[in-house]
Formats: sequence, C-alpha cells, structure tokens
Amino acid sequence: MRHGKKHNHLGRTTSHRKAMLSNMTCSLIEHKRINTTVAKAKALRVYAEPLITKSKSDTTHNRRIVFSHLRDKEAVTELFKEISVKVADRPGGYLRIIKLGNRQGDNAPMAMVELVDYNEIYNPNGNKVKKTTRRGRSKKVETPEVEGTVTEEKSEEE
Repeated sequence: MRHGKKHNHLGRTTSHRKAMLSNMTCSLIEHKRINTTVAKAKALRVYAEPLITKSKSDTTHNRRIVFSHLRDKEAVTELFKEISVKVADRPGGYLRIIKLGNRQGDNAPMAMVELVDYNEIYNPNGNKVKKTTRRGRSKKVETPEVEGTVTEEKSEEE
C-alpha cells in the first residue's frame, strides 16, 4: 500500500533531504544546469519550480519565503533579478530533465536538469519564441472570380 507516500524520501532523513534539495537548487540557479540521478532530478523539480514561481513577483514576503528554503543570499538575488525576468511569461515548466544513461560505478540512471529558458539549442531566440494557440478553424476568404472558375471547372468535368 502507498498510504502517506507523497514524495520520494531518497533514502535520507527529512533534514538531510531538505538540505540536499536546497543545495541542489542553489547549484541549479548558479550554473543553470546540473547532473544528478533521475530520482533526485524529479524530486528537485517538485522542490524548485514553486520557488521559481514565487520569484516572478518580487515582494519582500516572497523573498523571505524563498530565502527560508534556500538559505543562500546570492542564489536568492540571482533568482529574483535574472531568472524571474526570463521566465516571466512562462506559466510553469521551468526545468527540463534529460536522461543521460547510467553511471559507470553503480549503474544508477543519470539525468541533466536545466532551466528551460537558458538553453540556446532548444530555444535559440531566448524568450521571443511564443506559441500561438488556434481556437478554431481558419476560414479562407475567396473572391467571386476564384469561386466562379472553380464551379466552371467542376461543371465541365461532370
């Protein structure tokens, strides 16, 4: 049964897990991408993405909340000054997890975690790439001349 298992404990105590995820988030903010195991990467995404969402509105309260999780003044400053500007129009999904294969020593599955807006290969124009959603079928406007030629061709074929 899976009662009360809401997150991966990663084989650590609560304090060790919180400290590890905090340090991994600070490293991710500093370097923009890190390599880790797949299980830690998935746990990091759950931990870091709400903090990045908090950084989108730069208030004293949000800074204090993020600082209580990260405990690194430089990381909090960089998160609120640089990263929040790049992710301002993104509604979520700030991290990308790319599986790399297995580690040589213990065959653990490895992954690279990166901030989506800082990868120039997938996003060459920076924040300028925006997806447009189409809500309906586009309606073609035809001139009467085009319609007349189409009907004449159909009538000749019949």
